[in-house]
Amino acid sequence: MASRSLQVSVVAADHEVWSGAALQIIAKTVEGEIGILAGHEPMLAILATGEVRVTTTTGEKVTAKADDGFLSVENDTVTVVAGNATLVK
Repeated sequence: MASRSLQVSVVAADHEVWSGAALQIIAKTVEGEIGILAGHEPMLAILATGEVRVTTTTGEKVTAKADDGFLSVENDTVTVVAGNATLVK
């Protein structure tokens, strides 16, 4: 059985930071850290300042710092919208 993946987009107010297929995403919300896998229930969460960590379908780890925004999950699509977001090297 093939594993499902997420389609993830991390965007700042004025540009796209990263997008692609992922196995999981972990983000810091105002209610605590949350992990998202394929099949997650639809949700909307307010981001807290912190890291958004993505594990791609190839196993690569992508980390972005995000401030002031929200995270949306629906139909295996995760959208992170932040006022300010940058990739962490």
